[in-house]
Amino acid sequence: MISETIKNRFAQEVSKYPPDQKQSAVMGCLAIVQQELGHVSPESEAEVASYLDMPCMAVHEVTTFYNMYNQRPVGKYKFNVCTNLPCQLRDGGKALKHLEDTLGIKDGETTPDGMFTLQHCECLGACADAPVMLVNDRSMCSFMSAERLSALVEELKQSEAK
Repeated sequence: MISETIKNRFAQEVSKYPPDQKQSAVMGCLAIVQQELGHVSPESEAEVASYLDMPCMAVHEVTTFYNMYNQRPVGKYKFNVCTNLPCQLRDGGKALKHLEDTLGIKDGETTPDGMFTLQHCECLGACADAPVMLVNDRSMCSFMSAERLSALVEELKQSEAK
């Protein structure tokens, strides 16, 4: 499942750490798997564990702790909406609900066309900007009112139509 190309990238990641601490590369190796395969499967977790000489459960704990690792295939655009208390107090729950209604899916689901995946997440560290969400684990969006959420969804749909 893990190609030689991926293993070569693992070697580059491992080389950043002292030889006796190669397990420190686990997050980087999981990121490589996700970039190459789209998500981190139990099989790929086992291969990372084998490569880094660590227990499979230790790799799985990392995969499941951080919401940046997809444990199953996701849509082209993954929306992580913060539902931690500060965001909830500033309409984070309403933002999630608005996206559920707009996209026609529930939290944790992907649209039938494979374009959008929606999920709640814990604190994104921007409580003053609530409600906040993270798009594709890279772009932070702040002050996400219903209007701004609808505009974002429409913009992404339009960009795909071109």
